[in-house]
Amino acid sequence: MKLRHFLLIGLFLIGGLINAQETKKNFIEVTGVAEMEVEPDEILFNIGIKGDNKNQLADNEKQLFEILKNNGVKNEDIKFKSMYQNIYSKTKIFTKNLQFKVTKKTDMGNLFENLNQKWITNINIDEIRNTKIADYRKTVKINALKAAKEKADYLLESMAKRTGNPLEIVEIEDYTSDMIMPMNFRAKTANIQLEAADANVDYSFENIDNIKLKYSIKTKYEIL
Repeated sequence: MKLRHFLLIGLFLIGGLINAQETKKNFIEVTGVAEMEVEPDEILFNIGIKGDNKNQLADNEKQLFEILKNNGVKNEDIKFKSMYQNIYSKTKIFTKNLQFKVTKKTDMGNLFENLNQKWITNINIDEIRNTKIADYRKTVKINALKAAKEKADYLLESMAKRTGNPLEIVEIEDYTSDMIMPMNFRAKTANIQLEAADANVDYSFENIDNIKLKYSIKTKYEIL
């Protein structure tokens, strides 16, 4: 019985080695890269307001909502961020930070002119976005995969070989942001009280850099 067991184990081991040799295949490893520039269609702004007391702050906030509403900003596109009271100041100034979203339909010049108020402390770009960014990401990744396949094809063709089935597909992490805040635009919005009244300042979407997407896909293909 022991001899029979040893024979069976030996057969299993030999069979396993044969299978392992059969599954080992020659392959080529390549990386495909694709890029795309996308025009932003939304901007998120952070805005700070102040008041000498809670009532004045509430009145200024109400006025802010009116200005934004008159310029096409919906209430659901305005969000509370934070509130602060400087207890060490003699006047005990109250401040509040909010975020609001504008679209390409917004008249930016008129909006910033209306926001040129003494009770507004600051306004900065928080984020620029495109509402269809998820679809564009997919497209860029697919193009990166196609580029990898094309590269494998022409490299193997030069060796009189052909590309077989894909053995591995790995997305390489890329830290290119798709929520870019251009420095030139941010600088123009850093001090709204000084610059909003300047007719030469262009706050339109055309003055914002495009969102840049870049993805890399690493692949392994069987060599035929």
